[in-house]
Amino acid sequence: MDKLVKTLEDAIRLCGLKDGMTVDFNHNLRNGDHVVAMVMREVARLRIRDIKICASGILDGMIEQGLGELIETGVVRAVETTGNSILLGELVSRGRFSDLCRFHTHGGRPRSIINGEVKIDVAFVAAPTADPMGNCNGVDGPNAFGSMGFSMTSSRYADKVVVITDNLVPYPLNRASIDETLVDYVVKVDSIGDPNGIATGSLRPTRDPKALKLAEYSAAAIANSGLLKEGFSFQAGAGGASVATAKYIKDYMKSNNVHGSYILGGITSHSVALLEEGCFETILDTQTMDRMAVQSLRNNPRHREISDNMYANAFAKSCAVNGLDVVVLGALSVDTDFNANLTVNSAGYVASGPGGHTDTSAGAKMSMIVVPLVRTRYPTVVDRVISVTTPGKDVNVVVTEYGIAVNPKDAELKTRFKDAGLKVVEIEELWKLAESMTGKPAPIRFGDRVVAHVVHRDGYVIDEVRNVLG
Repeated sequence: MDKLVKTLEDAIRLCGLKDGMTVDFNHNLRNGDHVVAMVMREVARLRIRDIKICASGILDGMIEQGLGELIETGVVRAVETTGNSILLGELVSRGRFSDLCRFHTHGGRPRSIINGEVKIDVAFVAAPTADPMGNCNGVDGPNAFGSMGFSMTSSRYADKVVVITDNLVPYPLNRASIDETLVDYVVKVDSIGDPNGIATGSLRPTRDPKALKLAEYSAAAIANSGLLKEGFSFQAGAGGASVATAKYIKDYMKSNNVHGSYILGGITSHSVALLEEGCFETILDTQTMDRMAVQSLRNNPRHREISDNMYANAFAKSCAVNGLDVVVLGALSVDTDFNANLTVNSAGYVASGPGGHTDTSAGAKMSMIVVPLVRTRYPTVVDRVISVTTPGKDVNVVVTEYGIAVNPKDAELKTRFKDAGLKVVEIEELWKLAESMTGKPAPIRFGDRVVAHVVHRDGYVIDEVRNVLG
């Protein structure tokens, strides 16, 4: 007997979804995802309301497919997510949700699910390939997206699990990221989405001279940190400067015959090149960011799929971020106390989410924030950030095209950089220089209503987000 049901309506009814419950989604197809809006439109058609969405990420494509309208009309009362789009952020900041939203880190999300802080009633799992009993993976099928790491924890702890696939294969599926013992129902649909939507503009390499200068300074800082040695572990973001930094690091490692242990985080073709050219032994992949990386995960046994729990949960028995030597990160802004803001933009709107920023900053021996000094006429280095996502105690270095600032707590690191002839400056110098270029930004008009909490990886509320006026 299999678990295959004919329609999403059947699955929703069989799961007993009711007003006020919580549903879970992965965002592995990113802007190419069709499942989130597809499921929530069906929920709305069944006249179920006040649903909380607990998702690993909510992107613009999901909002544009109708999720935004369902938020406005009260079908969705709140979201709990680690990453979000500008469109979702505008809805949060304008107070369009009837309940408080919460932004978790990648490690904080599985923590909150495992300890019961967030109870998932139904997890809807987008799966590129599945069999009728619910065994599924992310690397096979025409719409393969790679690692299913973000669904592994929620599938284990949800009351009900529904696998949604557009590539149903005979039982038993050879390779299962999530196995049949966790799955209640399986639904075959025409399309779970378009994997070409996985990679957005921010994931592509850069030719921008400013970004290349940032990458050059970042790579020099890593090379002179004392950490780039045999067994080196590394995570870089998928932005242009981070990708360029990874290329410089690859050249250094090959020239100096340095062999690293593992690469972590959102995995791109550039990560795959580091593996295949012998710079690292293993990739640990909780989120696959392009088609070449999907192929690598499918074919290379040294490219390993891991759960979000193993990736970054500070309360797990161990997690991979805690073994990192260096992480290269971005930010919307950073202040003179080295606090980083990933959440609220210069206009006061929620624009992003914590992702793995706070987790990796806390875990790595050297956390580097790499930012241009000024972005679209607004300073990036400021006196005080609008919203704190990652506390300054966990940030070691801020790299700009005008120099490298080192947290005062890292005196030895600062000495290393100076001895190597790197351009070391004080963070206050960067703030004053940035403000001299842009002028002092006008204050943002916030209302009195708290619309969201930014939740630290340890579970406490590190900041509150208020509604924007005007």
